[in-house]
Amino acid sequence: MPPSTLLISRELPTLQYTSTRDRFDETWEAPLSTLLGLGRAAGADFVEFFLERANYINCLAEDETITSIAPKLSTGAGVRVFRGKGDCYVSTNDLSFGGLKAALEKGLAILGLQLPGPNAYVPETNLELLRDYAIKKGKEAWLPACSSMQEMGEILLAANAQLNRKATHVQSRRAVYFRDWQEVLVAASDGTFARDIRLTQSVGYNLLCADGTHRSSISKRDGDTSNPGFLRTWDYATAAEEVADSAATMLYADYVESGTYPVVMANQFGGVIFHEACGHLLETTQIERKTSPFADKKGEKIAHESLTAWDEGLSPDAFGTIDMDDEGMPAQRTLLIENGVLKNFLSDRAGSARTGHPRTGSGRRQNYAFAAASRMRNTYIAPGEYSTEDLFASIDKGIYCKKMGGGSVGPTGQFNFAVEEAYLIEQGKLTKPLKGATLIGEAKEIMNKISMCSQDLGLAAGFCGSVSGSIYVTVGQPHLKVDSITVGGR
Repeated sequence: MPPSTLLISRELPTLQYTSTRDRFDETWEAPLSTLLGLGRAAGADFVEFFLERANYINCLAEDETITSIAPKLSTGAGVRVFRGKGDCYVSTNDLSFGGLKAALEKGLAILGLQLPGPNAYVPETNLELLRDYAIKKGKEAWLPACSSMQEMGEILLAANAQLNRKATHVQSRRAVYFRDWQEVLVAASDGTFARDIRLTQSVGYNLLCADGTHRSSISKRDGDTSNPGFLRTWDYATAAEEVADSAATMLYADYVESGTYPVVMANQFGGVIFHEACGHLLETTQIERKTSPFADKKGEKIAHESLTAWDEGLSPDAFGTIDMDDEGMPAQRTLLIENGVLKNFLSDRAGSARTGHPRTGSGRRQNYAFAAASRMRNTYIAPGEYSTEDLFASIDKGIYCKKMGGGSVGPTGQFNFAVEEAYLIEQGKLTKPLKGATLIGEAKEIMNKISMCSQDLGLAAGFCGSVSGSIYVTVGQPHLKVDSITVGGR
């Protein structure tokens, strides 16, 4: 029977719905609005359902062989229940009405709530008309238009062959690609009812070269959202030449001498340091835990006056771009720092409830198994007024960090990052390559030492792990100068 405007609890076991199983559409409104009303009738302050279907594949070519093709299909849902400032999250693979109701019941029980008695009234939640970004932007055609498994293999093998032609002293070559397609539906007791399809792809190289005791390792990765033909348009020949040239340069490079230096950091992936050392500290997940040194600094100067930084979900095709977050809020731009002054934090629903900072469309999660949390999207330092040449000319002796590698960050902003490709700066000029450099510092200190930003903003694809799993993000910056930073080496 279809649900009436006002149900009695004892009618719930007899309800039958005919929701579309191969897509999330308007037919899901009736069961979800009933369940949301049931959660509110049980005493919850707020209830949210997140439904997901995912189609993922990863392909790896090592030297002349495809060594791995790993597809993954998944379907599931999560329900989040709030009572006061407390909340809990329960996930399930059972998307039937009974399965979703069971997940809701578990969530209510965790918070000390229970379903209403058999004679209680259960009002439905009035959901908005479905905000369907997938239909609005033609996203339903994306998945069939993506590369087939055969095409993936052919392109990656051709890319590895090109890398072999360009590089010398090759020890190993890897070309790797993945495609992640995701359909999501969010329904919440505040009336939110929204659907989206996301398509995220990435492809890149890892090259290891060795000659006796000399070694170098260089990687390069590109990422995209919303372009089904992304892999077909990958310019692997140009990427191979860039990676091979960097590896050859670094193979016989001298090791850097440890010390404190002024540093010029390259644009694009150089922004990973701001992302890790500062961006995470501006998420309300850190504010809640009292692990951010910036928690009470809104409106105060926390960085050099040359530094302005943004986080947004709007840049076309960028790796962290989203039309809506995983709580159904439309994407927007958030000014984090303006001329050194802290302006805003990144907040999801739970973070807003607990800290008072307004939601910013930053509620993100890896998949339905995770509750959403405040996370970055496309995060970057804005371009400044200087040319790149001005930055180099201001340094008598320092280091140019052209390509960043991996690193780690402590809970309050202490960081260390390896540099894959570096050069010595002497009298404003690059004089010789250096390897083995590690940048070491603390967020609240380095932010005040970024004294010059050039005009060449560049963005790069990245991956970010935190409490709500691993998500796709963009990091970025123009070339910038750090007045002094500790550089680990030999």
